[in-house]
Amino acid sequence: MEDYIHLHVHTHYSILDGQSKINNLVDKAIKDGMKGMAITDHGVMFGIKEFADYCAKKNKERKANGEEPFKPIFGCEMYVARRKQTDKVKEMHDNSGYHLVVLAKNYNGYKNLIKLVSNAWVDGYYYRPRTDREQLEKYHEDLIVCTACLAGEIPAKIRKGDIEGAREACLWYKNLFGEDFYLELQRHEVTDPTLIANREAYPLQQQVNKVLMQFSKEYGIKLVCTNDSHFEDKETAEAHDHLLCLSTNEDLDDPKRMRYSKQEWFKTREEMNQVFEDVPEAMANTIEILNKVEMYNIDHGPIMPFFPIPEDFGTEEEWRQKFSEEDLLKEFTSDENGENPLPEDEAKKVIERLGGYEKIYRIKFEADYLAKLSYDGAKRLYGDQLSEEVDSRIRFELHVMKTMGFPGYFLIVQDFINAAENELGVIVGPGRGSAAGSVVAYCLGITKIDPLKYDLLFERFLNPDRVNLPDIDTDFDDDGRGKVLQWVMDKYGHENCAHIITYSTMATKNSIKDVARVEKLPLDRSNALCKAIPDRLPDGLKMNLKNAISCTPMLQEAMVSENERERNTIKYAKMLEGTVRGTGIHACGFIICRNPIDDWVPVSTATDPDYPDQKVPVTQYDGHVIESTGLIKMDFLGLKTLSELKEACKVIKQTTGKEIDIEKIPIDDELTYQLYQKGQTVGTFQFESAGMQKYLRELHPTVFEDLIAMNALYRPGPMDYIPDFIKRKHDPTLVQYDIPCMEKYLKDTYGITVYQEQVMLLSRQLANFTRGESDALRKAMGKKKKNIVDAMKPKFIKQGQENGHDPKVLEKIWSDWEKFASYAFNKSHATCYSWVAYQTAYLKAHYPAEYMAALMTRRFSQITEITKLMEECKALKIETLGPDVNESQIGFGVNKRGEIRFGLSAIKGIGTGAAENIVKERETNGPYKDIFDFVERVDLSSINRKVIENLAYSGGFDSLGTITRREEYFGVNSKGEAFLDTLLRYGQLYHTSKAEAANSLFGGFDSIPVARPAVPPAEAWANIEKLNKERELVGIYLSAHPLDEFSVVLNHLCNTHCSQISRNADMVALAKTEELTFGGIVTNVREAFSQKTGKPYAFVTIEDFEGVGEIALFGDDWTRWSSFLKVSYTVYVTAKCQQRYRYNPDLYSLNVQNVQQLYDVKTNRIERLTLSIDPSTLNEDMVNELTSVFEKHPGNTQLYFKLRDPKNDNLLLHSRGAGINLDRKLITELDSYDNIEYKVN
Repeated sequence: MEDYIHLHVHTHYSILDGQSKINNLVDKAIKDGMKGMAITDHGVMFGIKEFADYCAKKNKERKANGEEPFKPIFGCEMYVARRKQTDKVKEMHDNSGYHLVVLAKNYNGYKNLIKLVSNAWVDGYYYRPRTDREQLEKYHEDLIVCTACLAGEIPAKIRKGDIEGAREACLWYKNLFGEDFYLELQRHEVTDPTLIANREAYPLQQQVNKVLMQFSKEYGIKLVCTNDSHFEDKETAEAHDHLLCLSTNEDLDDPKRMRYSKQEWFKTREEMNQVFEDVPEAMANTIEILNKVEMYNIDHGPIMPFFPIPEDFGTEEEWRQKFSEEDLLKEFTSDENGENPLPEDEAKKVIERLGGYEKIYRIKFEADYLAKLSYDGAKRLYGDQLSEEVDSRIRFELHVMKTMGFPGYFLIVQDFINAAENELGVIVGPGRGSAAGSVVAYCLGITKIDPLKYDLLFERFLNPDRVNLPDIDTDFDDDGRGKVLQWVMDKYGHENCAHIITYSTMATKNSIKDVARVEKLPLDRSNALCKAIPDRLPDGLKMNLKNAISCTPMLQEAMVSENERERNTIKYAKMLEGTVRGTGIHACGFIICRNPIDDWVPVSTATDPDYPDQKVPVTQYDGHVIESTGLIKMDFLGLKTLSELKEACKVIKQTTGKEIDIEKIPIDDELTYQLYQKGQTVGTFQFESAGMQKYLRELHPTVFEDLIAMNALYRPGPMDYIPDFIKRKHDPTLVQYDIPCMEKYLKDTYGITVYQEQVMLLSRQLANFTRGESDALRKAMGKKKKNIVDAMKPKFIKQGQENGHDPKVLEKIWSDWEKFASYAFNKSHATCYSWVAYQTAYLKAHYPAEYMAALMTRRFSQITEITKLMEECKALKIETLGPDVNESQIGFGVNKRGEIRFGLSAIKGIGTGAAENIVKERETNGPYKDIFDFVERVDLSSINRKVIENLAYSGGFDSLGTITRREEYFGVNSKGEAFLDTLLRYGQLYHTSKAEAANSLFGGFDSIPVARPAVPPAEAWANIEKLNKERELVGIYLSAHPLDEFSVVLNHLCNTHCSQISRNADMVALAKTEELTFGGIVTNVREAFSQKTGKPYAFVTIEDFEGVGEIALFGDDWTRWSSFLKVSYTVYVTAKCQQRYRYNPDLYSLNVQNVQQLYDVKTNRIERLTLSIDPSTLNEDMVNELTSVFEKHPGNTQLYFKLRDPKNDNLLLHSRGAGINLDRKLITELDSYDNIEYKVN
């Protein structure tokens, strides 16, 4: 048997074409005794780094066992343009390309392969990434090429009978690649007569192979055989076939669809010998290629970009003359004070790690400039005379940055942050994560929080005991993030920058949905299978389909179902789970390199998320592995809260004229803490959940440290400590310290260990742990690495005892840490985000209307958010008004009366350009007098008919006076013309006449005035019609809500909200309620007939104040209730959630029992309202006020008063006046009284 390895292999990174996972292929190859293998995905190198890392891991094991290394061969099946890669004409077939297998012999070949693949994406992409002969000539060194499959240039020309063309190509490749050019044989014969597969490929392969063998003899070109592997095993052929259906969007049973021969599995050496037993030299040549390929490492140390240092500071050459190598040796191998030099052998390792003296000169130069900027910033922040604490901390941090080789990193980060704030007008966050623990970062302006003030630790961020890359995540307002990235690319070179790729894979539920779609399994059944999978598996099991099946009865039944489609769905979903399905761009990761990115890793392209009309370069290796290639990753995050702060400051300036510097607001503002104490945090950052509001009211925060602690504690696990934390704040006698000196670090958290930094500081204080040791302890406890924690404990006890502490007390402290440290939070991060939260609360406390208007502008596309914000405005007694051309701004704004006015650009169909036109004209020449004045003044090229129509529908013209009803804009005159059309024509004639007058010799004295059209009568609209039009354009019911009249029914007679009966409803939870009652307005009905039974069914959408739900009614149920469930009807529904099938307890259905009109329910079931009042709070003013309120709401509901005194004696009084109408407005007014309680019925 000839030895053999695979050279043409597609993994699942050949997206939706390959099924194989890399680790499975390597494991199979090793098990079969292969000495190596290649991977050659279509046009990409996505999987190369994963392949390299997995082989390195395996080789480490093999070395330990005394085995030879398994050799990975890095390759790609490239597309070669039929003409040039710059030619992009579909009619000339430039949208396709000849296949070519390209393999790297060594590191130089790998670099050339990277260039070819990257250029194919950046310059040659047209339907697919394409290279060409010119590129192959330029980068051919140390590459091996094979002619590929039937789609290769030489095989394709042979198939077409163009033998001369095939010879020309053959000779061209031979002349260029010499002995590294191979003719590739493939044989995919289908021998099983029952197999549904492509049987056309094999005869064509044999036709091609015959000529290739002839060329081999004629030109002395060696043969090689491959299997063009696309899936792992023979058994996965059908799963791969399903994958092809997903790729081509074709049905499994479509006879015309693309099929493979199902022979393209990763065959064993024995299987390949059986196929190619007649050409043993083709088998042997795979080993020849293996032997040509070298083992090499594609990882690299950090490739730090060069920061351009101003020449007035000096030059790198001057530094080389100024400092000797001895100077550098001493500086880089001693501590920050120039003391405690390392032993000679360790010092030598430091110099080597940093790249030798050649690179150290550059690091020294950058470090000295970084020191200058840091001390300049320190004097600005701390004063000219720095304290010993500040100075020593800065010296220590700068020394660590220098000896780790990272000063350039900090220079670049401070550079783009300062540019963002000072040049681009972008708001930058105060810091994020551990970087906020650096005083140098604070002095450079990278962070905004003083680490010394809040005991934030540098080594939590950059531990000198472990050399790892710094990781500074920076928040920008999400509008400005793209500007900053563009600035970075302009400064450091577009070719030196790239985004980071992400891969989306078929997750557990998605794999079921995908395969079910191909199998044509009914949608309701595939949805049921997916819903049966819990969000978390029991006993900490990893989420995958195999584990999900083991604990989900429905999936177990599906595996052995009588329904073949159902069985196949589970069977092939298991095989395809985890397969790469697509690519994306990392939300924040960005690479800045010293050289072009494609000098180091392959690059592809993707649509720019900030500028969708542009393409941006993207690394082909993802964020999990990219840093090990040496590339420096920086995280640029878009934080919507910063955009909301920016918008709020803009609205405040618009309304009050005040310029708010959000970074200079007082940290002890009383009004802001009152807001937190009342729990009025809706719309603020981090603190707005109902649970958090409850705890804030109990805690009564008075200092910033309280907010930091709550931010850290309000998470699963630590949340259990919140009640104790609150008690200790209010009762200092409960605060106790195991050792008195611990008060220094636990005082701000009332004796409770909340932060990881506290563990670090206390381990140093109590037991003299070093900075590095304390961080190692923090990390080990946080990640529950018991062996490391146990190893450190004796040292803590011993050194703590030496410091005079009781070992029993030390044991208790250690035990407490072990319990809590896995929950302990990063204080640096909590502090930074608490500051952003405080900024939002400050603006809400001092400028509530302006702040809420800003949130509405930024969140307008999220209707549920807008509804929530409007409810909060009601609670704050801030009126929210509809759009008005005389008062609205482009976004939401605040008028002189402190009311929020709807923004013009938020109306559908009215773009920013039209809104700007209307506002600019109003601000220049004053308010619009009437609708005619409006069309006379605005630019009708951007204010077209649709804009005017939508303004009329949404109420934007309601205040203009001439026309008092919206429907009048749509009235029709005697000629059958709509008023809107005559109005627009009048405006156009007016503008034309005005332009002609301006150009007239007589200055307009001879012009004839254009007559204004009459407003024709129009039939009045029903209120619901008006509200529906308004909602259609602004997204919500604004001037009123059709359910306002029935709010008392929805709030007091319903036990379920519509949002709870949506498609993704928790049916198990609903089933616990014996009878479900919900109500709302019908907003949509989708009717159809069942193909199976021929009976009607419908999906009915119902909406209440809280959200939207959907109910499904089938057959007789729909026939029975359809007359009640029509669009715009307001209904009250009674239903039960019951098991659908007796034998299957996991499937439920919602069964409607009754449907009534909300009007009838309110009339028949709302009988009385009882107000409960403390008589001591009653006075004449209050009585008159309540009388006035009730007179505005006449109706049939009886009104009662219950007077309660301190002894709990009650007196019930019946109002002798007329009844009241319990609508939403009345309920809202009653809710505004703190001393009144009420009960319905």
